[in-house]
Amino acid sequence: MQTFIGNIEGKKDDKGRIFVPALYRKILAEYAVESGHDVGRLVLRRDTDHACLIFYPESVWNAKVEELRAALDDWDPEDQMLLMQFMSEAEFLDIDTQGRVLLNKRLTENVGIEQEVVWVGMLNKFALWSPKVFEQYRLSQSDLSAKIRARMKK
Repeated sequence: MQTFIGNIEGKKDDKGRIFVPALYRKILAEYAVESGHDVGRLVLRRDTDHACLIFYPESVWNAKVEELRAALDDWDPEDQMLLMQFMSEAEFLDIDTQGRVLLNKRLTENVGIEQEVVWVGMLNKFALWSPKVFEQYRLSQSDLSAKIRARMKK
C-alpha cells in the first residue's frame, strides 16, 4: 500500500472547504478497499503536540484508538479523562463529490490556518498546517540530519 508523503500547498475557501490532494484521495481509496471502510470518510483531530490538524483514514484511526484504549485502565479516573478528552477532540469528516472537506472554523483558527495551507504526508496519515506555522516548527537541514542519524543508530 502507498503511503502519504510530501507536502502539497492548497487554499481554504470562504466557506471553510478545502480540496484533499488528489494523490491523498487515491491512497485513501486503497485504505478503504483494504479495510472495507467508506472511501470518503476521514477522522480529524488537532495534533496533541503541534499546531496542526491530523487526518486519519478510518481504519488507521480505529487502530490508534484501540492501541490507546489497551494502554489505559478503564477504572482509573485519569485514564478515563485522557480517553474522553482525546476522543472528544476528534470528528468524522466526509469528502464531498468534488474532493473537498469542510473544516471546523474553531479548529482551523486554533492552529493558525487562514487561507493558505500545506498538506504534509505522515506515512499512514497526513497533516494540515498553516504554512507560516509549519515553517516555525521545521528543523534546519543540519538539525534534521543529526536527529535522524541519532534515531537510526538506536
